[in-house]
Amino acid sequence: MSPATSPRDRAGHWHALVSGTFVPLDLIAHEDVCPAGTITSRRLGPLRISEVEAGPQTASRSRRRISQGGAEFLTVTLQQRGTARLTQDGRQALVGPGAFTCSDAGRPYRREHPEPFRFTAFRLPKAALGVTDDELRAVTGTVFNGSSGTSGLIAGYLNRLAAQAADFDPGTGHRLALTTADLLAVLVRERQGRAVRQPAEAARGMLARIEDYILRHLGDPDLSPARIAEAHHISVRYLHKLFRAEGTTVGRWVQRERLDRCRRELSRPARTMPAISAVAHRWGFVSPSHFSRSFRTTYGMSPREWQATTRLRPAAPGAAAPSGAGA
Repeated sequence: MSPATSPRDRAGHWHALVSGTFVPLDLIAHEDVCPAGTITSRRLGPLRISEVEAGPQTASRSRRRISQGGAEFLTVTLQQRGTARLTQDGRQALVGPGAFTCSDAGRPYRREHPEPFRFTAFRLPKAALGVTDDELRAVTGTVFNGSSGTSGLIAGYLNRLAAQAADFDPGTGHRLALTTADLLAVLVRERQGRAVRQPAEAARGMLARIEDYILRHLGDPDLSPARIAEAHHISVRYLHKLFRAEGTTVGRWVQRERLDRCRRELSRPARTMPAISAVAHRWGFVSPSHFSRSFRTTYGMSPREWQATTRLRPAAPGAAAPSGAGA
């Protein structure tokens, strides 16, 4: 990348170069100054081969960027130097030199480079593979070691193709691009045949970690599915799937736990009754009216009625809760 007149200009130029080479992306540099980078590209028919070398950064593809174009492409990224972490479709892949990943530009993803890196990327239309977007999910967010089996064959082929791309005439280049698509289609079919549902134990373990995170952040009014998913490097869609398997939703689970904390605090013996609005705010409720409605729906009485009732009831071990109360 040629030098720019200022860090902002340099960052803008690099962003435009990356998005123009691949698809519209958001970029975050992990250094105070935008790292110098280079991109060298060649075309073989519908296949675009690009060698990228730059400093630490993160590239992400949001729904807003997807709406700007490029959703029809698949990118295979063969790591040459440094490491990367790709997150897509609820999975995360840590990639080292010699391994490769597949990114579907039709769905959000994030690729993080914590150190200087070099990779070779192969972008081609998904339609060339003859598989559906759902079938492509079998290979996204997954690392392929590139050392054996089908993935080893593909990695070797892609390395040689990139090294000799300048030597092929247009007709030969087009045929080789179609061969690339055919090899990737074989990988998709093979991966689908091996794919198994995530073990129930692993899903339960992930759900337990998520619930623990939620409980530690219950008082934060900005707690949201997107933030929860990001903290665990999974998609929002997968987050909802985990809670749906338990017969609830993320929002209902969070609200239930918040209401329970409020109910307990309003029941607690004290010289002076705590202010209901302060209790609600402490546990993440922004709107007092929303809190009051939710409390009544859950416990059959308003927060003030609950507070008054618990003050009248003698404090005895195992005393019954007022009618309509829940744990």
